[in-house]
Amino acid sequence: MPQSGDLLRLADAVLFPGFAGQTPPDWLRRRLGDGLAGVVLFSRNIAGPDQLARLTAALRAENPSVLVGTDEESGEVTRLEVATGSSRPGGYALGVVDDVVLTEAVARDLGGDLAKAGITIDFAPSADVNSNPDNPVIGLRAFGADPALVARHTRAFVRGLQSAGVAACAKHFPGHGDTSIDSHHGVPVVAGDGIEAALVPFREAIKEGVKAVMTGHLLVPSYDAELPATLSPKVLTGLLREELGYDGMIITDGIEMAAVSGAYGIGGASARAIAAGADAICIGGERADEATSVEVRDAIAAAVTEGLLPEERLADAARRVRELAAWATSSGSHLPGHENGYLGLTAARRAVRITRRSTAPILPLTSSPYVVELTPEMNLAIDKGTPWGVGEPLSRLLPGTTVIRLAAGEATGAALERLIGAAVFRPLVIVVRDAHRHAWQAEALRHLLSARPDAVVVEMGLPARSDLGAVHVATYGSARVCGQAAAEVLTGSV
Repeated sequence: MPQSGDLLRLADAVLFPGFAGQTPPDWLRRRLGDGLAGVVLFSRNIAGPDQLARLTAALRAENPSVLVGTDEESGEVTRLEVATGSSRPGGYALGVVDDVVLTEAVARDLGGDLAKAGITIDFAPSADVNSNPDNPVIGLRAFGADPALVARHTRAFVRGLQSAGVAACAKHFPGHGDTSIDSHHGVPVVAGDGIEAALVPFREAIKEGVKAVMTGHLLVPSYDAELPATLSPKVLTGLLREELGYDGMIITDGIEMAAVSGAYGIGGASARAIAAGADAICIGGERADEATSVEVRDAIAAAVTEGLLPEERLADAARRVRELAAWATSSGSHLPGHENGYLGLTAARRAVRITRRSTAPILPLTSSPYVVELTPEMNLAIDKGTPWGVGEPLSRLLPGTTVIRLAAGEATGAALERLIGAAVFRPLVIVVRDAHRHAWQAEALRHLLSARPDAVVVEMGLPARSDLGAVHVATYGSARVCGQAAAEVLTGSV
């Protein structure tokens, strides 16, 4: 059934599509001119600070109140610094330091960079309590596994970011930490006894005045045994609005994820999310074309016509988006932004934890080492092109360092034996990332350490154990500054 122009414009007023390229395509310019609410930028859209500022200015030229959002969590999930790796550690490292003044300062510094680039909403922080150490998608993105710690750092991050004039967005409501499935691929389930702890940081973020909350595509049987949170009136309206008293903008996680679009299609999921209480639909992490955006807009309009979505609910959603846009327009930042990375490096250095198991003088390294980096497949939230590791910064401090990278299928017995032979008269450094979640990393570690018990192990993910290697170094992050901090520890150059 053909929809009226007014209804289509109202549907556009709740959409945040992504797009391809580093300049706005014509279709996006047209839609912005007609009132499209916002856009989501991914690493594919960003080449550097100057280009990003030109891009956001071009978007704003079509619609001065457009909300421009991105996932800039710092640490592993970075968009602004995807080419170099983040100059700030992620949430878990900040939680290990547990200095809320530092967390607020890092977030304020990040907010200055975002504001300077024309970003008005940052889909951060992750307010998830990472109570399941095997979680495949949260992990280092969380501030930790203790609800009270996560809550105080969530508040600090929100405070810092919003003091720079950038809206914070606490995610992934009602908490993605106690899950073992990535919602990009399936529907994670939150156990009934874990939901109260998971809600603690969100309660505190609301008290702090967080401007947006992002839904998680999670099934919470204690509230709704059938619908994931993004599509559940019981969770979004009953729990978030009524029980927790939140009145700001609710935006979905990427609506194309299988956890919600699998059953209803991307358009059907979008309409159901708005009906459930969401105010904005995030599209385009994986589907970033005009056809997808039109499909979602038309499905929302059709849902109104067919009675699935009350027009009053859609108008209320659009109102909340407008209110956030008005706040963003009026709260422009005058902060200087990035201060050469010193603050982030300081935070990364403070997060490093060293366990020495040998009385031999293993550190500092004084001759060029042999570095083996075991590289796991990362989840879709982390850009595959983001550099990480210890080998590169270590090479700068100790010229002549050899760096070898091995993925899952490459860390065979024969390959490891060749490495052991090549490194026989040199210090050996083994770099892992969440070794406890990847059996092949654990086996490669066992193989290498059986031959070289004097090796140094650097864990750049979550360290399930610290008794591996003659010296074990835990960075609690794989951001560029975490690698730099580890290299400094190895060489004694701090």
